[in-house]
Amino acid sequence: MPILHQLFCTAAVLASLASAADSTAAGIIAMERAALDRWGTGDTLSILDLYAKDITYFDPGQDKRVDGLEAMRKLYGSFSGTFKILRFDMIDPKVQTKGDVAVLTYNLVDEVVQPPTAAKSTKTAWNVTSVYARIDGRWQIIHGHFSYVKGKLSAEAK
Repeated sequence: MPILHQLFCTAAVLASLASAADSTAAGIIAMERAALDRWGTGDTLSILDLYAKDITYFDPGQDKRVDGLEAMRKLYGSFSGTFKILRFDMIDPKVQTKGDVAVLTYNLVDEVVQPPTAAKSTKTAWNVTSVYARIDGRWQIIHGHFSYVKGKLSAEAK
């Protein structure tokens, strides 16, 4: 096979792989963004549709890691109806894929009213990591991690 043909075939395969990775990244970001939209309305349980049964989760408001879908349901259920997010910015989302695992990282700044009828809002800046795995052909979150930017709750949110 002529070298030029081999190079063309290799380039076509690489372009196809890059296109698939771009498509995966766009899909994962869209799923996460849609979940944040629903969360912001106070629907704290629909995000569980993205989670694997054996999800693990770190949150700055918890003393230790949360393990499993039922523990997440209990935690998120306790938040239901306690806030409303007026707006959020998903800043610089990046998806890194390796086979059937994808890691989404981004910064999140949200403006929240708590309780949902409060007149004053506060902004909070977060570091977010969501680790996705392709399970039965579907991307699901197997680990999540939220932390405050620079390790501190913003003075405005206190």
